[in-house]
Amino acid sequence: MIWRAEVHDVAAAEAVLRAAFTPFIAVIGQKPAPMRADLAAAQAAGQLWVAGAGEGTGAGLGTGAAVTALMVCFAQGEELELDILAVAPEAQGQGLGAALEGHAEALARASGLRAVTLYTNAAMTGAQRLYDRLGFQLVERRQQDGFDRLFYRKAITGGASLASPASS
Repeated sequence: MIWRAEVHDVAAAEAVLRAAFTPFIAVIGQKPAPMRADLAAAQAAGQLWVAGAGEGTGAGLGTGAAVTALMVCFAQGEELELDILAVAPEAQGQGLGAALEGHAEALARASGLRAVTLYTNAAMTGAQRLYDRLGFQLVERRQQDGFDRLFYRKAITGGASLASPASS
């Protein structure tokens, strides 16, 4: 189950984020960028989505469900930036990352956006395998903000075209 995070989901989302990214501190020599994110601000802006097992109730779909994965995403021009994707270690391999990415694609398609973009640290090889499997294309590798980052893009198909009739 995936739902837009509510205020009461933020603490659980922060715990998932810490659990997912803490092992990478030793690998990359500093806290990964997502660990510096303000999830409360992302939730307030409507950019935080969470996933987990359990039974939802009405408009507060997350009520009663345990948060085991999260994403932060937002429109950036004609693309949806998938800024953070994290799955609790005990829930990895169950398809939650792929489900959240699929939800991001659906959000992009519904908004008429052209692509989903994201980046990951070069040391996060599991994330790279996931993005390759989900059809993302590696478009660039560069140093940014003290991190060795890989930038990915996935074109959205089947959505409304943003092109004007005159440019078609």
